Amino acid sequence: MQTVALIDYGSGNLRSAEKALVRAAGQGTRIAVTDDPDLIAVADRIVLPGVGAFAACMAALEARAGVIEAMTEAVQGKGAPFLGICVGMQLLATRGLEFGETAGLDWIAGDVRRLEDGGDPAIKIPHMGWNSLTGVRDHLLLGGLQAGQTVYFTHSFAFFPRDEADVAAYVEHGERFPAAVARGNVAGVQFHPEKSQGPGLDLLARFLEWRP
Repeated sequence: MQTVALIDYGSGNLRSAEKALVRAAGQGTRIAVTDDPDLIAVADRIVLPGVGAFAACMAALEARAGVIEAMTEAVQGKGAPFLGICVGMQLLATRGLEFGETAGLDWIAGDVRRLEDGGDPAIKIPHMGWNSLTGVRDHLLLGGLQAGQTVYFTHSFAFFPRDEADVAAYVEHGERFPAAVARGNVAGVQFHPEKSQGPGLDLLARFLEWRP
């Protein structure tokens, strides 16, 4: 049986992410909601959810003793597949520029900054609701998603990787920004798969079988 560590650090979408993962998982997969470093370090896969401000989420993650070190051991040391959701994806960045500058995990180089409306009063920030993906890369994790596929977003900031090759899909709302990132065994989505109905569940199911 494989174990998926769903990191518990007080994130707002933890339970909905858990329910979606349980629904997407078949027999032989255990979804463990945990902040236990020993369990995280040996987990087969890791999911980091996140809702709220970058700095607050990073501080909450750092406050869980040994969790970042255990995630690093599992993901970077042992190659366990990793999926960040919303702010969980943003925390992969080098730094967040929300309410000052906050260091991130720096697993994928880049910055998290506020979305721009392009001077269009019709563009509302936060970006909330369904929006269409563009520029979807050929990636095993995104195999069920195509350009034009609509998924659910709710955020005011976005992650802009330094290397465009790390971007797996884009979306447009006032400006073009990454909707998904992927590098090696590390991936993240700005949208919420747990709120994106069939396409979201398909992505989670693919993640549970993904072998980078």
